[in-house]
Amino acid sequence: MTAEAAIEVQELRRNFGEFVAVDGVSFDVARGEIFGFLGPNGAGKTTTISMLCTLLRPTGGRAFIGGRDVAREGDAVRRQIGIVFQDTTLDERLTARENLAFHGEIYGMTRDDIRERTVEMLGRVGLTDRRDSLVMTFSGGMKRRLEIARGLMHHPTALFLDEPTIGLDPQTRRSLWEYAQSLRDTDGVTIFLTTHYMDEAEACDRIAIIDHGRIIALDTPSGLKARLGGDVVAVAGEDNEALGNEIRERFAIDPRVTDEDVEFRVDRGDQFVPQLFAQLSSAIETVSIRRPTLDDVFVTLTGREIRDEGASEGDQARFMLRTRGVRGMGGPGSRGRR
Repeated sequence: MTAEAAIEVQELRRNFGEFVAVDGVSFDVARGEIFGFLGPNGAGKTTTISMLCTLLRPTGGRAFIGGRDVAREGDAVRRQIGIVFQDTTLDERLTARENLAFHGEIYGMTRDDIRERTVEMLGRVGLTDRRDSLVMTFSGGMKRRLEIARGLMHHPTALFLDEPTIGLDPQTRRSLWEYAQSLRDTDGVTIFLTTHYMDEAEACDRIAIIDHGRIIALDTPSGLKARLGGDVVAVAGEDNEALGNEIRERFAIDPRVTDEDVEFRVDRGDQFVPQLFAQLSSAIETVSIRRPTLDDVFVTLTGREIRDEGASEGDQARFMLRTRGVRGMGGPGSRGRR
């Protein structure tokens, strides 16, 4: 375990029968870093985060959080981490204050610490005036904020956010993201999140792209985009299929053809576009030139859109956790919740 790393993963692997969900991934996360895990459904994101949070035992490899082995020192690891799941795990029959107090009791906090920390955390997520309201009366955004407050109750050094903003409106998403950044900047909390949203990935310090259980790229957002180079040119006409075929034949370019447009990369888009108009027989109705985005990086590396659906290892992981009775994050020593 390196001194600078908050999380270190070495050849981590997880199988579900014959299905390999995570296939020997290795990476590290620096202390106080916002680290994004990006991948399509079934890529291995949820399974990886479940192993790091001690909810699934690795089939192979090792992982450390704060120098503690996630497989051998589960109690010590759980003292150092907070987690917000994709699906809400709040008790909706309790109030906001009662949910936080119950969490503090699980983690062995004293009554005075629970009382003080509850007041502090409800204030930080803007729920002080709803502290005695039943959670069943909360909006989706309020529940997410309460879950983040709960995950931070016991002063963790690392916070895991598994698709934390799915289903939330843009304003709530932006508010939660600003709060996550403040945790890093003010409190030095290390944040590990999985996301489907490219704007959230752009705001991460570094991103790992995972596909078919393997990490296929790891860099800063700007570093990943720089790997593609050049400009992205998109053209559209009456027959995009014919347009794409002609571009492929005349320029030895393999474009991506959709119903909306024909897209490809070249070194100097502004110089290349006049050649298209001069040499193509297919009519071009619209043309645009832009710099590569993370969407372009993702499609280039994985061959599909971030939202493409498939058999989800996340569904398999969640099924296994639930059949074991895992409905929330147990505290140190709560082995029945592992």
